[in-house]
Amino acid sequence: MALVEVQNLTKVFSSGESLLGGSASQVRAVDGVSLEIHAGETLGLVGESGSGKSTLGRLILRLIEPTSGSVRFEGRDLVSLSGRELRRMRRDMQIIFQDPFGSLDQRMKVADLIAEPLLIHGESVSTNGVSTRAGRKNRVAELLRAVGLDESAARRYPHEFSGGQRQRIVIARALALRPKFIVCDEPVSALDVSVGAQIVNLLAQLQREFGLTYLFISHSMPVVRYLATRIAVMYRGKILETNSTSEITENPKNPYTKSLLQATPELVV
Repeated sequence: MALVEVQNLTKVFSSGESLLGGSASQVRAVDGVSLEIHAGETLGLVGESGSGKSTLGRLILRLIEPTSGSVRFEGRDLVSLSGRELRRMRRDMQIIFQDPFGSLDQRMKVADLIAEPLLIHGESVSTNGVSTRAGRKNRVAELLRAVGLDESAARRYPHEFSGGQRQRIVIARALALRPKFIVCDEPVSALDVSVGAQIVNLLAQLQREFGLTYLFISHSMPVVRYLATRIAVMYRGKILETNSTSEITENPKNPYTKSLLQATPELVV
């Protein structure tokens, strides 16, 4: 059984009432997508800006509600869950956003940012030894070390760090609850190429260390090719083709996939 199963997932956004007073126009950001993500793998989701990649990632985590279709996580239908059941499932599913500056509260110290998920889910993670302040402090220090930051970073604010360091903080926060599945939504596109390569290597290292499963969203085929086990190519809300990384890169079936392979330089890691 796949860890994540998506069936005929669709999201239609309304653009509001037309200028002539007619009915609102609609945009099918995600249009009947079906895919599977297996435990321990990285599924790379690649396509140009506006293809629906980020919307699909948010639908899978139920950060936004689908118009139709289903998402199953470990066999459970997420669309039908609510309240405590949904909250319990959210411990196992996290997201790393594109902009590390915008996704961190600049008024909070790093220690509080990383510990926040532990406080929110306190009663359900108490068995992991983080129900006390000392336990959370130790967990924060452990997470900072895991992402390559010194423990002293816990006492500082996000604006005191570089973009790459801030993304490491975001990754540490995503790992706080020991999730099984992480949506990486363009996590290196806002970074310099060399810094982005370091983050990609870190994500690969953390996957091996913690047995993580990734949906890695990117507009860059070289980045996805380096990290992904399989690749799904998305265009205008639809999945054009899905295959192993080697098959997609060496024998692409769709002309759009071929254009993505030719459009960007190699990733230096």
